Amino acid sequence: MIYTLTTNPAIDMNITSDTLSHDHINRTRDAVYTPNGKGLNVSFTLKHYGVDSTILGFFGGFSGEFIVREAGHICPVKPIEIDGITRINVFLSTPEGEFVMPNAGAPVPRTKQEELLELLRGLDDMSCLIVSGSLSPEMDPSFYDEVIDIVREKGAEFVLDISHAHLRELIEKKPLLIKPNDDELADIFGEAIESRADAVAALGRLHERGAQNVLLTLGGDGAYFSNGEHVWHANAAEKDSVLSTACAGDATLASFLSLWLADRGAVEPALTRAMATGANVTMCAGLGDFARVDELAKTVHVRQVA
Repeated sequence: MIYTLTTNPAIDMNITSDTLSHDHINRTRDAVYTPNGKGLNVSFTLKHYGVDSTILGFFGGFSGEFIVREAGHICPVKPIEIDGITRINVFLSTPEGEFVMPNAGAPVPRTKQEELLELLRGLDDMSCLIVSGSLSPEMDPSFYDEVIDIVREKGAEFVLDISHAHLRELIEKKPLLIKPNDDELADIFGEAIESRADAVAALGRLHERGAQNVLLTLGGDGAYFSNGEHVWHANAAEKDSVLSTACAGDATLASFLSLWLADRGAVEPALTRAMATGANVTMCAGLGDFARVDELAKTVHVRQVA
């Protein structure tokens, strides 16, 4: 069984306003409330493509109850209940662009962290754990080490999609896959990508540090995938609009894994699906319904570049 872990989930509130001014009331419309968090988005996208997974995470208050209830309609959830209120993030689309307003989240005390670690120890059916998103307040980055050590002891694989600087050390534990974007690659590893040669060289250095496979996303410049022997590049799908980028990276990762986890040789179809799915999500509030993935996939071209 695939499990996803989100330590800091959220309700995402996507709203639209035709104005943005401090001089008068800004009326909003088209409000969409979705259970969210990077790992949850991964599970939802995997389910869309017929791959089962179970959601793990910390949830509190009325917002936490909403997430667990709504997510449970799609995937099994094994929640750790905490005091406090799970955060609500705001994504405001205006004529000037999208304004992203994430909240810090509810603190997770050490006792609750240990409860989740004990839950992990009891998951005898775990084949892969996908760890996504930020840490909740009061959580030390060493929590990642504790989680990964349990996964490795159980003989399972793990995927990391985190933007914490501690990824520099975690990569030495040989994750099956990491998914940095270009900003994270620069901030965490000091690798600036200005050309294909830069990307290929940076990917090689990530493998030297311990990553088995790397999916590097570059927004409008597409993505690279490297398995340590070869490097592929996929262009970004040709979308006609962008409403919100909030969930696109999570959907990109999950749609890639939906094919590649079962067949490590299926790089080209996995990259094509990833680019098309990520583009479709940017055109929607939240994840949307993936209705245009097949259409967008026709504009994606994948080729081996190294």
